[in-house]
Parts: sequence; C-alpha cells; structure tokens
Amino acid sequence: MARHLSVEKRHRQSEARNRRNRAVKTRIRSAVKEFAAAGTPEARQEALRQAASVADKAAVKRVIHKNKAARLKSRLARKVSAASATPSTP
Repeated sequence: MARHLSVEKRHRQSEARNRRNRAVKTRIRSAVKEFAAAGTPEARQEALRQAASVADKAAVKRVIHKNKAARLKSRLARKVSAASATPSTP
C-alpha cells in the first residue's frame, strides 16, 4: 500500500487517465466496426468520415500516436476506394 500522499494522488491520476484513454480507444474500435458494417458506398463514406474524426481526436489527445491515426484512416480510405472501383473486365 502507498505510504506517501503524493504516491496515492499519482495513482488516482493514473487510474483516471487510464479510464479516459480506454474510453477513447473503445470509441475508435466501435467506429471501425461501424465502418465494416456499413453496406452502401454512401454509408461507408459517412462511416469513414466518422472514424477519421474519432481517430484524429484521439491523436490530438495523445491517446494514440498521430501516425497510428493516419495509418488507420489510410487503411479505411483504401477499403472505400477498392469497393468503389469497378472491375475493368466485363
């Protein structure tokens, strides 16, 4: 058990940060799942916009690294592009 007041406070702060960060990461995962579940191209585009927004907010809050947010957005955007591309063979 902690013996110093500063250690106890630090522990409380880290627990609060952990809860906050976990909530943000859960929002990211939920946004990606909503993107995967979207059926129409318009719905996928809207889900991409929402997921990108959530990822950017998490990066600004330093919950995830900015490169991770960019990588996530890039992967989702590639899926949208691949789905909207029409095959060249009849």
